[in-house]
This record gives sequence, structure tokens and C-alpha cells, in this order.
Amino acid sequence: MTELLIALAITALIITAVAVAFNASVTNFKVNDASFKALNRARQTLALITPRIRTAQAVDSASPLNTCSFITDTGEDITYRFESSVRKLYLDKDSNSYLLCDNVDAMTFTKSIDPTGMYVKSVLISITVHSGSAQQTLSTAVTIRKNLQ
Repeated sequence: MTELLIALAITALIITAVAVAFNASVTNFKVNDASFKALNRARQTLALITPRIRTAQAVDSASPLNTCSFITDTGEDITYRFESSVRKLYLDKDSNSYLLCDNVDAMTFTKSIDPTGMYVKSVLISITVHSGSAQQTLSTAVTIRKNLQ
């Protein structure tokens, strides 16, 4: 009987250790999945924005930090606009607004003006998104090709 109780106690300890390891594994997977989703959303948004700004004809230097307005190489008037109250990034084009990314905690477009003050040389874009408890921030700098000198 004593041997049976000892075997039962050892078995209970092993099952408890396996359950704790499994729970830690599931928790770790959820955190990594949320982090991946947030990072992927930010990456896709930047991948959409950067080539359009890079090939722009003119970027509005007077637009606020949460906005980037410019004329594309095909003559379209486009604005990327971050609304902090709803935590969403929009694309404004042809009097329509399109949702680009939600769960955005912060988004800035920092414009670098040339020394003469005549045009925007580059734009530093920073986006912070979250998914679940994970928050990711990505930044990129875009040089306006038309203004390379």
C-alpha cells in the first residue's frame, strides 16, 4: 500500500509539471502570436505607404505630424491621416477615406525640409500598433526621389 501511495504521489508530481509546462507553452504562443500580428500589421502598412511617398511629386511640409499629404507621381492628391481618438490610420483620396490600419497607438510623419525651405527632402515615419497585450513600433525614413540633389 505504501508503494502504491508513493507511486501515486510521484505520478501526480509528474502530471503537475507537465500541466505547468503546457500552460506556459500556450501562454507563450499567445503572446508571440499577438506580437507577430502587431508587427506584421505595422510592416504591411509601412510597405504600402513608403513607395508612394518616395515617388511623390510634392509633399506638404505644413501638414501636422499625424498627417502626410502629397501629390503622387501620377498627379493624385493623397493624404495619410492618423486619428488618435479612434486609433486608426486612414488613406484620404478622391474625397473618400479608406481604413489602412486599426489598433494604431501612435503614428507620426516627421518631414525634413531642405535648407532653402522650398520642399520636403525626406519623411520619417513611425507607427506603433498593438494586438492583444503586444505593442510594436516600427520606423522608416523615406527620401523623396524627385528632390534628391
